[in-house]
Amino acid sequence: MLATLELKVTPFHERTSRLSVAQNWRRWAGYRVVGSYDLSLDHEYWAIRDRAALIDVSPLMKYVIEGPDAARLLHRVTPRDIDKMAVGQVAYTGWCDEEGKLIDDGTISRLGPQHFRMTAAEPSLRWLSMNAVGMDVRITELTDQVAALSLQGPKSRAVLNRVCKDKLDGLKYFRWMNTSVGNVPISVSRTGYTGDLGFEIWMEADQALPVWDALMTAGDDYGI
Repeated sequence: MLATLELKVTPFHERTSRLSVAQNWRRWAGYRVVGSYDLSLDHEYWAIRDRAALIDVSPLMKYVIEGPDAARLLHRVTPRDIDKMAVGQVAYTGWCDEEGKLIDDGTISRLGPQHFRMTAAEPSLRWLSMNAVGMDVRITELTDQVAALSLQGPKSRAVLNRVCKDKLDGLKYFRWMNTSVGNVPISVSRTGYTGDLGFEIWMEADQALPVWDALMTAGDDYGI
């Protein structure tokens, strides 16, 4: 008899599970996450288009790649010219095998001259490690240690400006910055996949709930 694989829950599960009227769950990278909150998707769709919506994207695979050959490794496995990325910049890209076949896609954030964060939909640690043979680089998976939220919609910046220590008005598309919500340090990138104004918010998993609560309170006026 095959053993049943127990799915993990995200750092926001205590909040998202209470809000889901539909109790519609789906599997994502070994996690159990809310598939939809209402019985109809209309409210969620129009929240993103007219106001703002908060989405738990914590199951995204997250890797920190650092060391003298960090840029060289990423330059090797993606079609991007990583050397042209400035510190504070985010790049959306795919990564390919040696024959140029697309394996997955995601974002790469340049956190420092030799320091990057990579997000992916599928596990990539083994593949990255195989390509890093002989390079002076360290690859660390932080998927479970880092919580992530996507705040999307035309009112998303106004919501963040209410709760963040630093205003985000000057944050350009595909750039990131460090700030805080209360006493919780966060990283905010102006990225997302909804086609509207949006941001992604990164924080330590054990400090996730205060950030969620602050955003939800600030978003009351905007229909989150």
